[in-house]
Amino acid sequence: MANPNPDKPGRNPLPPLPNRFNRSLMGWVVLIGLGLLLASFATSARDRRREITILDFWKYLESGRITKEIVVGESRIEGELLPDTDGLKKGDPNKFYVQYNYKSDQKFQDRLSETLAKHPGPRVLYPQASWWQGLLPQLFVVLVLIIAAWFLLVRRLGAVTGGTGGFLGSFGRSRHRVSSKEHTKVTFSDVAGIDEAKEEVREIIEFLRNPRKFQRLGGHIPRGVLLVGEPGCGKTLVAKAIAGEAEVPFFSISGSDFVEMFVGVGASRVRDLFKQAKESAPCIIFLDEIDAVGRRRGMGFNGGGHDEREQTLNAILVEMDGFDTSDQVIVIAATNRMDVLDPALTRPGRFDRQINVPLPDLQGRLQILQIYAGKVKCGPNVDLHRLARGTPMFSGADLAALVNEAAIAATMADKEYIEQADLEEARDKVRWGRARKSRVIDEREKEITAYHEAGHALAQLLTPLADPLHKVSIIPRGAMGGATFSLPEKDRYLYTRSYCRALLCVCLGGRVAEKVFCNDVSSGAATDIAQATEIARKMVLDWGMSDKLGMVNYAGEERRMALVDMGGKEYSDRTAEIIDQEIKSIIDQAYAATEELVLANRDELQKLASALLKYETLSGEEARAVIGGASLDKPTVGNLLDREQAKAAKLEPGAAEGQTRLSSDPPGPTAVPQPG
Repeated sequence: MANPNPDKPGRNPLPPLPNRFNRSLMGWVVLIGLGLLLASFATSARDRRREITILDFWKYLESGRITKEIVVGESRIEGELLPDTDGLKKGDPNKFYVQYNYKSDQKFQDRLSETLAKHPGPRVLYPQASWWQGLLPQLFVVLVLIIAAWFLLVRRLGAVTGGTGGFLGSFGRSRHRVSSKEHTKVTFSDVAGIDEAKEEVREIIEFLRNPRKFQRLGGHIPRGVLLVGEPGCGKTLVAKAIAGEAEVPFFSISGSDFVEMFVGVGASRVRDLFKQAKESAPCIIFLDEIDAVGRRRGMGFNGGGHDEREQTLNAILVEMDGFDTSDQVIVIAATNRMDVLDPALTRPGRFDRQINVPLPDLQGRLQILQIYAGKVKCGPNVDLHRLARGTPMFSGADLAALVNEAAIAATMADKEYIEQADLEEARDKVRWGRARKSRVIDEREKEITAYHEAGHALAQLLTPLADPLHKVSIIPRGAMGGATFSLPEKDRYLYTRSYCRALLCVCLGGRVAEKVFCNDVSSGAATDIAQATEIARKMVLDWGMSDKLGMVNYAGEERRMALVDMGGKEYSDRTAEIIDQEIKSIIDQAYAATEELVLANRDELQKLASALLKYETLSGEEARAVIGGASLDKPTVGNLLDREQAKAAKLEPGAAEGQTRLSSDPPGPTAVPQPG
């Protein structure tokens, strides 16, 4: 590969790529051996002979059917029969051979001479094999073994000091990819929502472009940068943007590319990678998913001192700590498991900077949506700000999938552009799964689902601190039989006690509505109960919101570094009993408050349930209008089915007959936000 910036002095060109078309000596030996085998097969195919017995041989000889010559070998007799010999069919070879050792028969030569004296014709030949013809096969096998041993051992061992592969050959060469600005189209304009991370990376790129600007005040280049964040937040995208912005070689490799079944291969590849990087300095090395080889060392964590990953990690530590300040090689690594990395890898001097790449906030989601929406055709009614509000805790990858799903849905519907409804449906599909409109359920279960979701929606509408209601539906989606969606007005980084109680009321609204209106309860509240229990448990164990227990953390470490937790509980049995009582007390209080709210607004909840049975899906504005006593001007599910049946009957007579109205699933979990 050519030097990406030949005008700048002091930069070494990249090492030439190996010629993949040069054949090794072992390769030539194999090819020659295969050629000899093919030639032997071809010769044997041309010399077709039929096998006969020794009795047939004497019979043919005495009857004068053998012509030309008889070749008598030590274990084989060969000859040729006349074409009109009895027993020969059309197409059969007239050449023959007899497997017979004539030396073991003392009368063979005398009988042969007597027979030829009576029936003269063919001459007899006794070929004598030379001593080297018998020795040649053995010599060939020994020669092949010697060449193979030289190629695999002597040549490879001799290359340890001079070559990068060493004894392991091509296994020890790094599998990195080299790119520059000309090889990628991703720039910082394609990265949004992580401005702080972009600024820190810009400093590194500026350092590589103009190192003297920083060295003027005594600063030196950082050894390594660690990008940490949840999956899909844009760590690899930042690395691609660096490749697009930096005017230096960019070596990229995944952590799993170092790991092989042979011990020592990973370390050899690390040395090869850093050797080539130093020759191409200034440059950038990007290690994606470094936790594949950078896990904490020691028994119980990484398999012991002889583990392949540990040897690879040791090689990385040595190479990173061996830099000179003039090397100008920066290592950028990405991981979403910062907790499992070895402390020696994350200390200053190796990874000097740890850049957090968080989930985007409201403004960041809006910027990301604007980038991806600019690549598709959007209609005039698309409101990206509303969509950004309705996608809390979405990563950049989730938002990219959202826009792509909306484009696919609009294409399948033969639309000219993407509409707001397509984007909102795509959001629900990405987060909760596809709507299962074709599922047929019992009308009783559908009624329970309607009251269940109406209870959630009513609690969301009438609880002051709850997030605004966005949509409520009894159409099954994914594993849920129905769902109530909220539309947060802002991103929440703090959860107050009053907000948590509002969340609990929304979670329990479905179960309370079932009990009040259906005189029974169902399994549809299983996920709601689990979610409410998790919120109450965090309030007690993590956030210190219990008056009895006070501000004490009883949760302990979320992730134990040891494989087995030997410490057990960090509190007494008496405290555990109080914890259980406090969790149950918080949920009971929320249940009583929700039941009081539902009983005080029975008519409003009845209206919501009836509207859901009629329309199956209501927006937040429509739900508010329903509980206010207004009527909705929108087609019902029955009207929509009648239209579809009419279309089917018009296109294909009789096709609409026998269609059954499809409804939704039993009540399932409710889409309410859960605090982290």
